[in-house]
Amino acid sequence: MQQRRLGNTDFTISPIGLGTWAIAGPGWEFGWGAQDDSESLAALEYAVDQGVNWIDTAAVYGLGHAEGVVGQLLRRVPASRRPLVFTKGSLVWDRATRQISHSLAADSLAREIEDSLRRLQVETIDLYQLHWPAFPPGGPDDGIEEALTVLAKAREQGKIRAIGVSNFDVVQLKRAQAVTAIASLQPPYSALMREVEAEILPYCGQAGIGVIAYSTLQSGLLTGAMSRERIARLADDDWRKSRSPDFQEPRLTSNLALVEGLRRIGARHGLTPAAVAIAWVLRQPTVTGAIVGARRPAQVDGLLGAADLQLSAEELAEIALLLPEGMGTNVPEAAS
Repeated sequence: MQQRRLGNTDFTISPIGLGTWAIAGPGWEFGWGAQDDSESLAALEYAVDQGVNWIDTAAVYGLGHAEGVVGQLLRRVPASRRPLVFTKGSLVWDRATRQISHSLAADSLAREIEDSLRRLQVETIDLYQLHWPAFPPGGPDDGIEEALTVLAKAREQGKIRAIGVSNFDVVQLKRAQAVTAIASLQPPYSALMREVEAEILPYCGQAGIGVIAYSTLQSGLLTGAMSRERIARLADDDWRKSRSPDFQEPRLTSNLALVEGLRRIGARHGLTPAAVAIAWVLRQPTVTGAIVGARRPAQVDGLLGAADLQLSAEELAEIALLLPEGMGTNVPEAAS
């Protein structure tokens, strides 16, 4: 699988990385319902076997559970095939109530790094990212400089290799860069979430900041496996069923029409709608990699074809005709 250099690091990463939000299990505010850890591990290991060389996770996914699953993966694969591990911090939770909150305070972030190292069972985290600059989004973000100072110190100590940020706008990126070198930005980006095209992607290209896009499949909506009937059958504790406007009308009809357009294009290449949706994101030269989720090994094969798919100008125009006018988000603010 072709690889790309990530920002100012010496990492060369596959165009596709596996995300772990969906495999974090139930019992937390932004879960996707019950998940079998053995299936999660099998999906992660299969993706690594197929050439995916990075895993993206976060402390808050499953309130530490997803990082623990990734730690198990790292013990299972030989050192020669060990994937790079990217994780995120700043979303914290009360152990008794399981309520999620946000902190960029130095002592909190330093503790988070140690907890992630322990759960992942590693001595060094390859890429450590600030998950959110403010919580809720749009709130006070005056802790950015303090948080980046902590990460810079952790890098000097060898606890992390590179520093990234997630969900930052251009102003916040510039503030972060004034403190230390920023390797990457992780923004939401899909055919249904295109806000980053206006300012954020051009700035990252100019500044040499790598971009690893998340929610490229709009939390499963663009895979081609979703229908009204399947959405109705989602578990009651799956956040998409009740909290995602893209899984509900009035958006759902146009979103499913887009999926059918992706399916037609994919059929010409012997690929899934998901592969076309991911390739649409990867067409941007400023996007280094796309995070995709798989809960079972069988789902991985339908995604990997995106790495080599070059959409033609005609196919891009065909997709453009199906894109909704709005560019609203499908991502719950606390967990993405």
